Amino acid sequence: MNPILKSLSIALGERDAGTRQHSDRVIELARALGAHIELSAGELEILCLGACLHDIGKIGIPDRILLKPGSFSPEEREAMHEHSLIGERIVKAIDDERSDELSAIVRHHHENFDGSGYPDALCGTAIPLPARIVSLADNYDAMAACRPYHPGRPHSEIIDLMSGADAEKFDPDLLHAFRHVIEHSPMRVA
Repeated sequence: MNPILKSLSIALGERDAGTRQHSDRVIELARALGAHIELSAGELEILCLGACLHDIGKIGIPDRILLKPGSFSPEEREAMHEHSLIGERIVKAIDDERSDELSAIVRHHHENFDGSGYPDALCGTAIPLPARIVSLADNYDAMAACRPYHPGRPHSEIIDLMSGADAEKFDPDLLHAFRHVIEHSPMRVA
């Protein structure tokens, strides 16, 4: 890993250990899904680096929002949505030939397949494939982990949400593959 990328990952952990731990789990889930759909070694490397950095923009979110134990107000939610743009700027500033690919993953990991996501309301395959993979892994882990504002959910409830009410948010082919991968993953919650 590029020393700058490694430093940013460490900086994220120093800023918020929970976010760093979440990113570590997202890396593993994304890697497993990427391997399952037979991404090349180079594509897997970009995917894992993007997963590592997907929340790096949270470094720029004020503590009163980032560490808030309850629901966000509309203004706080809007401020939190800025983390993907802050992260994109941070990653683009890295002197690395992969910066453009990585910054696209960071920027678009909250886009939804149906166009309801942010920051650009991209839909379908206009969303870069690695960002669609990170989105699945990110959503699963966000629901599985205990957060100040919600307890961790059990696996069956997460899969029901991702396959039912939230299904339109995800690439249907990737969601199908993810459901297979997570059933055999050590990252699967009970």
